[in-house]
Amino acid sequence: MPSDFSPSDKGRQKLLLSSRDWETLPTDRGLRKETTNLSRPGTERAVAQRSRRTNQEYSSDESSSGDDDDEEQLLERTRQDQTDLPTEYWQIQRLVKYLKGGNPTATVIALSSIRDFNLSTETCQLAIRDVGGLEVLVNLLDTDDIDCKIGSLYILKEISQNPYIRRNIADLGGLQTLVKLLDEPDKDLKCLAAETIAHVAKFKRARKVVRQNGGIKRLVALLDNAPIHGQSTTTETSKNIEVARAGALALWSLSRSNRNKHAMRRAGVIPLLAKLLKSSHENMLIPIAGTLQECASDSSYRTAIRTEGMINDLVKNLLSTNAELQKHCASAIFKCAEDKETRDLIRKFHGLRPIHDLLQKSDNKALLAAATGAIWKCSISEENIAQFQEFKTIEALVQLLNNQPEEVLVNVVGALAECAKIPENRTTIRKAGGISPLVNLLTGTNHHLLVNTCLALRQCAEEFESIGMIDRLDGVRLLWSLLKNQNLRVQAAAAWAICPCVKNIKDSGEMVRSFVGGLELIVSLLKSKDVEVLASVCAALGEIAKDEENLAVITDHGVVKLLSNLAPKNEDLLRRHLAEAIAECCKWGNNRKAFGENNAVAPLVRYLKSSDPNVHRSTAKALHQLSKYPANCVTMHEAGVVRLLMEMVGSSDDSLQENAAGCISYIRRLALANEKSKFG
Repeated sequence: MPSDFSPSDKGRQKLLLSSRDWETLPTDRGLRKETTNLSRPGTERAVAQRSRRTNQEYSSDESSSGDDDDEEQLLERTRQDQTDLPTEYWQIQRLVKYLKGGNPTATVIALSSIRDFNLSTETCQLAIRDVGGLEVLVNLLDTDDIDCKIGSLYILKEISQNPYIRRNIADLGGLQTLVKLLDEPDKDLKCLAAETIAHVAKFKRARKVVRQNGGIKRLVALLDNAPIHGQSTTTETSKNIEVARAGALALWSLSRSNRNKHAMRRAGVIPLLAKLLKSSHENMLIPIAGTLQECASDSSYRTAIRTEGMINDLVKNLLSTNAELQKHCASAIFKCAEDKETRDLIRKFHGLRPIHDLLQKSDNKALLAAATGAIWKCSISEENIAQFQEFKTIEALVQLLNNQPEEVLVNVVGALAECAKIPENRTTIRKAGGISPLVNLLTGTNHHLLVNTCLALRQCAEEFESIGMIDRLDGVRLLWSLLKNQNLRVQAAAAWAICPCVKNIKDSGEMVRSFVGGLELIVSLLKSKDVEVLASVCAALGEIAKDEENLAVITDHGVVKLLSNLAPKNEDLLRRHLAEAIAECCKWGNNRKAFGENNAVAPLVRYLKSSDPNVHRSTAKALHQLSKYPANCVTMHEAGVVRLLMEMVGSSDDSLQENAAGCISYIRRLALANEKSKFG
């Protein structure tokens, strides 16, 4: 579809005159005065209040999958003094007056003349609105004159890019009329109506109105007749392409609503998107890829994108020279790569290299964010990391740790965290100069960035040279301070990162005690309701308790009681690290006895019924320590621990085997002592 509507018959062309022709129409004395009255501030406030009331009615519509820039209430604009308004403002208002005259010829001429103004400027947009032009333009959509409809649609399409005006159009019932126009046989009408819907449906209420009035089925139907390959050679073919493109643009806007995504899927959009993603028409591919990247936040769409063979096409389009198309395809891959099968397909279709190459386009921050996001999710698979190592992607990511927007940094650090799970990559990150900028990121406030940074440092801290650098840069203190963060994910990530730091830093016990109030803080987190926080804190306490002085301090802070309270929990992640912490805490004073008195023993026995071997290992270790206090042996025996441990004595895991046997040994000794005391 060209930027202008292009009537097909000579009669229509005759009516669409240039902007000079409106000057020959009869003048209306006093027009400017009437226009001034129509644009008084009171009228604007009334429209704004009506818009606010309507928005409140729909505020609970549905969640959106993306950021909705228009969702915040728009404030009234401070109007300029009318004497300062440019000439175009008054000229447009004069033309709008002729739209109200009812003469079809004058109406079409006025519409054509309004089009000659730059409708993307706010002055022209407000001139139409202030004189009541929006109502007239919306009403013209209900006329029988096709030229009036097309002229009105062109103007509405342009001015609806203004967030305030798109709300006014919705308030006037314009969306319902636009949806009906999608049934018109004229393809110019369909195309302009769909494009206007694409602009107006940028906020929740508008998206809901389109869905409730059957707009989604109609828009999906527009995608069906577009050719896929080859250059368009006929006007009909060209129009089919533009109609489909306009429909895709509207669906792209609508797909920001979760309910609309489901409605689109039920309307059969997925196979049509798969077909059009193979198109050779670039202007078609952009809205198709945009719709896919929006819908890919839904797991059912991710599955469909994989099963319908769209991953290969997304990868191919990464090689396009169009940066916007590359961005949307990379963003779709970013979301789809949550699933292992998709990550494998991306590698199979040789998509990792094109994604890596996008890192070179560091000036385009939106594209860079999409590319780094795709690398992050693809790096979850070790097979993909191996290829990234060949491409030297890790070194390129480290270079992006400075002077980048947070959206990029979140993805870069997330990718480094995944890559650092392989020991040799920790060395690569350190040698590339990545440790210092990672530590510096701990002072930020973005929760997503803090979580990923903690996870990256957690992996890097497993390497001796890297942990030395983290210590010298005061990284452990910064991690500890994040335990006070209000975000639970940040708390958990910080506690996980503290574990290898305490484990690998020389004289870590003294370092931990140097943090004023640090031990009391981490013990207090055992009162959290979040399982991830509890598991990570237990893991950290298990390392901290290996230092005798620290164990004495946390005992004074009531660690035994708090750990005992968690014993009945059912989550294996928590059970594993809780049992480790209990095992270490048993090594001080009367803690073994205290655990028994706080009813922690019997629940631990049930842990042995878990299917997780890591839980078995840590639980056997804890029971072995607890069994060194006789009363605990009685509790274990009554809970049926012997039978469960006997099965584990034959385990191939040396640690599990040794601790299981040790626990049984203490129980047996107690039984023999009882028999000896009874029978001499």
